[in-house]
Amino acid sequence: MAETLLSGLVTGSALALAALGISLIFGVADIANFAQGPLLAFGAMLGWWLTAEAHLPYLAALLVVIAATACLGAAIERVAVRPLMNAPRITVLLATVAVGIVLDRVTQLVFSPETRVLENPFPAWTFAFGGVHLDFFDAAIPAIAAATAGLIAFFLARTKLGRAIRASAQDPDAARQMGVDVAAMQSLAFALASSLAGIAGMLAGTYYGNVEPAMGTSLGMAGFAAAALGGLGRLGGAVLGGLTLGVVQNLGVTLFGGAELQVITFAAVVVAFWLRSRRTATDAGASGAAFFGRRALAPPLRPALIAVLVGALFAIPLLCGPYVLRVAGEIAIYATLGLSLTLVAGTCGTISLGQVGLFAAGAYASALFEKDLGWTFWCAAPAGAAVAAVLAAVAIAPVAKLGGQELAIATFAIGATIVALLLNLDALTNGPLGISNIPPPSFFGHAVVSARDDYLLAAAAFIACLIVVGRLQASPLGLAWRALRDDAGAAAASGVHPAAYTSLAFAIGGGIAGLAGALLTAQYLYLSPDIFDADTSVLALTIVVLGGFGNVWGALLGATVLVGVPEAFRPLHDYRILAYGLALLALVRFRPQGFLGYR
Repeated sequence: MAETLLSGLVTGSALALAALGISLIFGVADIANFAQGPLLAFGAMLGWWLTAEAHLPYLAALLVVIAATACLGAAIERVAVRPLMNAPRITVLLATVAVGIVLDRVTQLVFSPETRVLENPFPAWTFAFGGVHLDFFDAAIPAIAAATAGLIAFFLARTKLGRAIRASAQDPDAARQMGVDVAAMQSLAFALASSLAGIAGMLAGTYYGNVEPAMGTSLGMAGFAAAALGGLGRLGGAVLGGLTLGVVQNLGVTLFGGAELQVITFAAVVVAFWLRSRRTATDAGASGAAFFGRRALAPPLRPALIAVLVGALFAIPLLCGPYVLRVAGEIAIYATLGLSLTLVAGTCGTISLGQVGLFAAGAYASALFEKDLGWTFWCAAPAGAAVAAVLAAVAIAPVAKLGGQELAIATFAIGATIVALLLNLDALTNGPLGISNIPPPSFFGHAVVSARDDYLLAAAAFIACLIVVGRLQASPLGLAWRALRDDAGAAAASGVHPAAYTSLAFAIGGGIAGLAGALLTAQYLYLSPDIFDADTSVLALTIVVLGGFGNVWGALLGATVLVGVPEAFRPLHDYRILAYGLALLALVRFRPQGFLGYR
């Protein structure tokens, strides 16, 4: 046990460095930087290349990684953050999500997605303390983390530049009047935080013995968990949170096995924000009006428009072949997934980054009801949607008091936790092997297996969900949600309970996402956890941002552009997610209300 705790403190020291960078930016600029994880992975991969391919000494490579990640962080601030300095923080969060997507994909394209070995160059000295063995590098990681944290604290407290950074964080207007270049101080804070990510990535890679571009997701979220445990914006708390999380992770791995590490990490984020929601409550949706702007409303859901849509969708099978119908079926499924976010993010004003978890829950529940219980698709699909709805309500209720960036981070962790559980519940979901041979839907004895049948099923479900969401938006309930989005304080004063109405929006949105998952199951007839990765969350979010938050027609436009158009460029598949990230960044910067506006 003592050795497990000591190993946890070593792991936690690396997590503390990642948390320090997150807390530094949050404290200085009030920004939850989702690019921190990809920066960590970039630093790890660059460290591998410098030591293994360029044959630089380890310490020289570490210095290059620090310089490279610092420059990259300053560039991110200049390109993605500074133009949005006066925008709501949730807008900047979306910009950092987009930058993280781009950086993650560029790292994979440059270094390839394979796992690489990062050699430990330090002496193999071993120290024994009361039966506990500790090698040289294990002792070096906490020492490096402590020294780095001490230097950052000294810099911020004792140097002129550090005091200027703190002044810019506390009162930017007053700092400007005193001659402080607030933009430059924010850029410096990003550079410092990014260099910490580079150090953390290289140390973590050396400790574990291997690195890969995908490591940024889990370690980045572990950094968020550590920062939240210690209090976002508190540097000392970030260190304490990192050490605590490292110990919890190692104890969990010892008790349950290494396969549960992701579940423990993402669940820790949810718990951290649940504890934070008990200490403080911000105005959920308070940034909604500022994010969406005061633009013209989207056109209402008129019966004539519905009739035109129905005619157009059901004319497609008369004009197109099986391949186009398969693609059109996927467009309808992802447009339905987009509708779930249209309701949650667009109408209620709460950005959800974890909708993929509810998408996966509905898909798996529907498949299990069909295959294991022998239910028909027509019973299994609504039941899967109901499972996703209940799961969404239960998961969001403890953190619904939070708002803005913190609630968005919590939703990401909730979605990732659900997907990680589906991956690790082997007895129920067959783990990484997935579920195969799922029975196809049957309609009056006719098996729905052809491309035409799959498309018609998905299109009909999309139209039904579009009508439901449109009617909800036009109802008194929709009015209450929009009031929360535009001014949560005024809505609460009028009798609208922010947490309760937010939970209800997530439940209904989760049910629609679960139904989309059941439709995916009917089309694929097999399920695998890698279908529901972070890229799917990014796709759903980009669909809604492109089409227009809160605009039911925008979900169809976004899905057509982002799912249908890339099929014409299949040879460029590796660049598709990169294009999504760039599109999301451009939309957040230049047209956050989307092409069709919002409702």
